[in-house]
Amino acid sequence: MKTNPPPRAPGLSLEQAALTFAALGSEQRLSVLRALVRAGPVGLSIGELGERCGITGSTLTFHMKTLAQAGLVIQARKGRQIICAAAAHAEIRKLSDFLLLECCADCPDPTGSHDHG
Repeated sequence: MKTNPPPRAPGLSLEQAALTFAALGSEQRLSVLRALVRAGPVGLSIGELGERCGITGSTLTFHMKTLAQAGLVIQARKGRQIICAAAAHAEIRKLSDFLLLECCADCPDPTGSHDHG
């Protein structure tokens, strides 16, 4: 019996997904990203972000660099402040889409009527 290859999430390879999820493999980085998602597109100054997450100085700088390299956050200078924001929410949504794309693909129910409730 021939099976079709699994569908791919648009714009996100297995390697990209693994690198992005690896960047979230720290409670502190996950906390930073959640704070930035909550703040919305206006973002937070680096000082505000540090206060909300309880992370400051070189530790926060390190985590921001890791998240930026993974494409999850952006930083921009605004006057004398550095403003941090979650990358386009579409990029973050790609991660969840990557996980859910093949949801229940190997379930024995051929009708596709799965209860996700």
